[in-house]
Amino acid sequence: MGEAQLEDMDEKDGVCRSLLRNIMLLTGDMEHLDSHLQDWPVALQLVVWGLRGVTRVILANNPLSGALILSALYWTSPWQCLLGTLGVLTSTLTAALIGLDSAEISGGLHGFNGMLVSLLMGVFSSAGDWYWWLLLPACLASATCVFVNSGLSTVLAQWNLPASVFPFNIVIILYLLCTGHQHPYFPHHYVPPAWMLELNATAVEGVQVMLGIPLGVGQIFACDALGPSLIILAAVLLYSPLLAAHALLGSAMGTLAAFLSAYMDIALSNLLGKVGLPACSWASTLTSTLMLLLGGSLSTYRIPTDEVRAPEVNLHCQAQWRGGKASRRGSSHV
Repeated sequence: MGEAQLEDMDEKDGVCRSLLRNIMLLTGDMEHLDSHLQDWPVALQLVVWGLRGVTRVILANNPLSGALILSALYWTSPWQCLLGTLGVLTSTLTAALIGLDSAEISGGLHGFNGMLVSLLMGVFSSAGDWYWWLLLPACLASATCVFVNSGLSTVLAQWNLPASVFPFNIVIILYLLCTGHQHPYFPHHYVPPAWMLELNATAVEGVQVMLGIPLGVGQIFACDALGPSLIILAAVLLYSPLLAAHALLGSAMGTLAAFLSAYMDIALSNLLGKVGLPACSWASTLTSTLMLLLGGSLSTYRIPTDEVRAPEVNLHCQAQWRGGKASRRGSSHV
């Protein structure tokens, strides 16, 4: 092989490595973007914070993933996309105005509950799309999530637990209880208990069951169409292939067999359905919180809340944070 051919191969390898390195910059938490944000206008910074807040719903932290998710919501329903965008921006601005931690604000930690509550208010509203009066309670509920989150975080920090989506679940239930399905201005759909639903006697088709797996991922954002659900799955994949695999695995387990969270969801649906309320995400929130409280050998693999990053980064830094946990335990006995 000639010298020119070797140089040509080296040049191609260099281009491939450079391209791969640039692609990798778009994955994970994109922490390198934060160093450039300081020179950007505040409005553009708010956009990035909001996009990170969108992805926090799926336990991610990537603004490009957030843009993909918003495109999926727009495909599903422009009205729902508007409500979600308004919710994440309102809660993020509220957190900034009351002077909460700037790192949490820029990381989107005060945006995702506001987005979820505004989205679900639109989903459960029986007034139809483009009912502009709904924007008022959506903004108020999104702002309320910030205060609930701040209070719960203080309490749960004693056990190193995240507030997660407890604020969303609390605020949406309170809103639905206050309005009711016959409210003259903000009516919502009546949600019957699971046992009152008519059983479908048709045979189960394998294709429909398999399609239910990606649809289960889209249901996190109240998307019930395959196309938007696949875009949301692609957004998770962009952030972390490992997280995407776990999302599909969890959806498959919930679709094909009832485990703990599925049983809890049925129980809560029957309980809250007595008063015409949905179970929302109480089942997954309670189940994940219980799992984080487990002791024994499982607790040794738990990552401190303030050190959680993309799963691939967590695996890479596993020895470091476990060593830090051991040192903290040792110092606590002094």
